[in-house]
Amino acid sequence: MAVRLDDMDRKILTELQEDASQSLDEIARKVGSSKTPVWNRIRKLREQGVITRQTVILDAEALGLEACFFVLIRTSEHEATWQQKFLQALRERPEVLEAHRLAGDIDYILKVRVKNARAYDTFYQALISEVRIYNVTALLSMEEIKSTTLLPL
Repeated sequence: MAVRLDDMDRKILTELQEDASQSLDEIARKVGSSKTPVWNRIRKLREQGVITRQTVILDAEALGLEACFFVLIRTSEHEATWQQKFLQALRERPEVLEAHRLAGDIDYILKVRVKNARAYDTFYQALISEVRIYNVTALLSMEEIKSTTLLPL
């Protein structure tokens, strides 16, 4: 069930999404409030599960992770034990930034960030050695046009 947000909550969340390292004083000034009410709203939003964690965003290319692959997976396995093993394998791999189960012809899509094609092949070989997969298609992203963590409020 969605949490009901008012305009002030949205303003605070927008500021936090832009830069969570801002001080409470800065956020309060930008949203037209004072520090204590802003802190109380942030605490409430955490308790409600709207704010799940605070983190930093790193530049993958600056860290040498220049290749981004979208991996389409089809499986002929749909038993719970296979799925648990597959999901565990994905969770243990730091290269997997996102994993989604899909409706349609493709069962899963992964977003994988690695140094280069050879590193992707190492990832791929390790994955298929652990879990039986019917078909894998890897698509190399040539250019990232848009990437954001900002949710529309």
